[in-house]
Amino acid sequence: MLEGRRSSTFSRLLRHGFTEPAGAERELEAAELAGVRSDPVLLDALGATADPDLALRGLRRLAEALDEGERRTLLDTLTAAKPLRDRLLGVLGASEALGDHLARHPLDWHSLVTYESADLHPGVDEFGQALRHAMAEAGTATPQDALRAAYRRCLLGVAARDVCGTSSLAETAAELADLATATLRAALEIARGEAPADAEACRLAVIAMGKAGGHELNYVSDVDVIFVAEAAGDGDEQRALRAATRLAARMMRVCSATTAEGTIWEVDANLRPEGKNGPLVRTLSSHLAYYRRWAKTWEFQALLKARPVAGDQALGEAYMEAVTPMVWQAADRDHFVADVQQMRRRVVANIPPAHVERELKLAPGGLRDVEFAVQLLQLVHGRTDTTLRSPTTLTALARLADGGYVGRADAAALDAAYQFLRAMEHRIQLHRLRRTHLVPEQQEDLRRLGRSLGFRAEPVAELTKEWKRHAVEVRRLHEKLFYRPLLDAFAQLQPGEVRLGPAAARQRLTALGYHDPAAALRHLEALASGVSRKAAIQRTLLPVLLGWFADSADPDAGLLGFRKVSDALGRTPWYLRLLRDEGAAAENLARVLSSGRLAPDLLLRAPEAVALLGDPEGLRPRSREALEQEVRAAVGRAGDPEAAVTAVRGVRRRELFRVAAADITGALRAERGAGAAVDTVGSAVTDLTTATLAGALQAAIDAVGGGEPLPTRFAVIGMGRYGGRELGYGSDADVLFVHEPLPGVADDQATRAALKTANELRRLLQIPTTDPPLVIDADLRPEGKSGPLVRTLASYAAYYRRWSLTWESHALLRATPVAGDEELGRRFIELIDPLRYPSGGLSEDAVREIRRLKARMESERLPRGADPTTHTKLGRGGLSDVEWTVQLLQLRHGSELPGLRTTRTRQALAAARAAGLVAADDAAVLDEAWVLATRVRNAVMLVRGRPGDTFPSDGRELAAVGRHLGYGPGHAGELVDDYRRTTRRARGVVERLFYEYEG
Repeated sequence: MLEGRRSSTFSRLLRHGFTEPAGAERELEAAELAGVRSDPVLLDALGATADPDLALRGLRRLAEALDEGERRTLLDTLTAAKPLRDRLLGVLGASEALGDHLARHPLDWHSLVTYESADLHPGVDEFGQALRHAMAEAGTATPQDALRAAYRRCLLGVAARDVCGTSSLAETAAELADLATATLRAALEIARGEAPADAEACRLAVIAMGKAGGHELNYVSDVDVIFVAEAAGDGDEQRALRAATRLAARMMRVCSATTAEGTIWEVDANLRPEGKNGPLVRTLSSHLAYYRRWAKTWEFQALLKARPVAGDQALGEAYMEAVTPMVWQAADRDHFVADVQQMRRRVVANIPPAHVERELKLAPGGLRDVEFAVQLLQLVHGRTDTTLRSPTTLTALARLADGGYVGRADAAALDAAYQFLRAMEHRIQLHRLRRTHLVPEQQEDLRRLGRSLGFRAEPVAELTKEWKRHAVEVRRLHEKLFYRPLLDAFAQLQPGEVRLGPAAARQRLTALGYHDPAAALRHLEALASGVSRKAAIQRTLLPVLLGWFADSADPDAGLLGFRKVSDALGRTPWYLRLLRDEGAAAENLARVLSSGRLAPDLLLRAPEAVALLGDPEGLRPRSREALEQEVRAAVGRAGDPEAAVTAVRGVRRRELFRVAAADITGALRAERGAGAAVDTVGSAVTDLTTATLAGALQAAIDAVGGGEPLPTRFAVIGMGRYGGRELGYGSDADVLFVHEPLPGVADDQATRAALKTANELRRLLQIPTTDPPLVIDADLRPEGKSGPLVRTLASYAAYYRRWSLTWESHALLRATPVAGDEELGRRFIELIDPLRYPSGGLSEDAVREIRRLKARMESERLPRGADPTTHTKLGRGGLSDVEWTVQLLQLRHGSELPGLRTTRTRQALAAARAAGLVAADDAAVLDEAWVLATRVRNAVMLVRGRPGDTFPSDGRELAAVGRHLGYGPGHAGELVDDYRRTTRRARGVVERLFYEYEG
């Protein structure tokens, strides 16, 4: 029977959250709890605490420390008054240290009856009054011990409101800061009482820093202070400083020294000028002299939270009045943003490796990440927006969101994460009232911590999951906000440039190189006027964007483009958020819009493509497979061939913008250099053309066949630069069309269907729309324009066997299947390989014919009036020179050297060098010329929006081409000189290798 009752009791205790039921049963059987141990309400209340076992032990110890009358009063009140029951047991279950305090000072339980209203929170005056009252009644205790006991009595009330949820995190942190302020004032009074002569000789002000200054203190934290002193009356300054130093040191010892009542917290004055090496106390003028001449960036960051809390009020206010302007000018310092970012990295680097995974405060994803991000944003934008000048992290974060400097969703996520992490920190410190920011390792500690934060089902697992989730979010948002380029650019603006009046704006626009400042002002007014959130964010973005636009050859076009994009997308929630928050999106957009005509035209036809500029993968060209999958899906969804190709061309427009934007912003050159970037552009545009052809071909087949398969196999063969995967932004697609009738189908029926398909393909791709057309050029087919547009594979074989000319074998060096029937394409390549890689190489007659063709082309095809030294395709040392030289080597040696059997110029040149056909120096000269000519062609297309083989004659366009190729303002002429020098050297190599003569 007894065993059964014990088992039932154990089960009941386990259900209420006790982990040591045997010990809990002994505590409940104690004589001191005789009046309440059988009360089921008590077990329910204990079960609601963070640690029921700890709460019960603490209650028994408190009852044991009281005399009979007080014990009866406590237990009766505990039974009858739920507010007291929740507060007392809540504190005892969360804090072993405060349980120890109640065991030493049992009558302090009465302090928990005060401030029962959830709306009533004590401030500095109330805490000060409570401290003075307790010290006055301390009896024989020393003033220091009386202050410590009184401090913990006040702390009981703060903790009770916190653990019962009648105080929010912000209110709890503010109460702790107010209690610290009252404590510093009391400690200063004690110090003055111990040294009255020193007190009379000086005026001393105590400036709180850090979390105490920010009104957001922890339960146990060093209280950071700075001391400012002046002589009293007409007294001697040096004597006053010595007296103030002794007085300040006494005050610090009152708080920091360990006595019979323990300690309160350390008073840390290391944020003073020169830190530990500097004098403890300085005059106001000494402080100012230091800050003006010697202070480092982090010291101004620390002063953001400065607040007078004790001592001479007038002196404290004078200090604040003097240093506050310096704080908000700190962002004007050289390398300010980089210094703050480096400081954060240094803090992380100094964390002991064993603590990184458990560190709540300093580790990545911790509290410091939130605080540093908020402070950096404040210091940069608070120069001109005074609403941001709050020393309290959560208040400042809310104001940053209100002002549009941080997105609302990001601010809400940071706020929630910060509150959760601070709540964890508070409950960890509250347990033993020790200064720590490490998450405990023991399961019982984690269980108590989890239960204190409301996790009951699986407290350890739920706590860990939520903690890690918030840490990951903080780390992500910290990286996003703390390191975004826009912030550094904004910090570099002069204060007067951040909020420009009309006259100042006109002057600055002219100085930045805007040719039409009046029009620019109209754009600025349209973008930034009004009180909407859109206007507020654009007012923040524009001063920086103006500078980025100015770093181009056509700032006016950049600003106009930005207005057009913003008019189209300004009401879209993600657009301005993207520019403000997502890495280099704003700078990328500025570069794209001021780069010339092609990319802005593509963007303005589909402004939503601006999202690509903020996506880390957004400027990475997509694979041919992914593109073909998308366009085929689009064709499958379309209702008719025209709609299908419209969708396909829309994909092409977007992807062409992606490649152009990557090229303009330097993303393609960042890792591998200009040559690799040229190859990437060529491959990307080629893949895009192939995907476009694949989609359009499917639409054409559907149109010709009426939903039925064609009676013939059909393939498209890429030729020229297309076949070589070397297309530029303005290139046509050179192709051949080949077909093969299906078994049982007559040749004429198959040919009619193939011809209709080829013509329909070309028609669909050239339907007038807002999208750039893709011109299909089939002039490299047998017999050129005079020959049939489409041939069967057998017809190609017969023609090449009987009629093929040397130039056709030459052209076939670039042939490669690009769309349609893969097997037919493969067989076409098998057919032509013997022609383009002839066994035994070319005859001398064939070599002479190729040389004659090249010479005639140079004399006849170069446009009238064109400068042969700067024509990128047909000019001296240009693309044609390099390509014909390489292709002659392929024709002569391709049958014996597999490395030469490639359609790509640079790969073939590298193979020729490896085989010893071209000296390494000569190969490097040819490669450099080919890459430069290709880059110039692409740049001309980007700038002018139309193809061109010569440098622009317009000075602004030439400057834009120069900027794209890395030449600074005023150096476009150097680009032309460098081009002529490079191609002249290449021509010399061509004359030796192609024409085989020296000179």
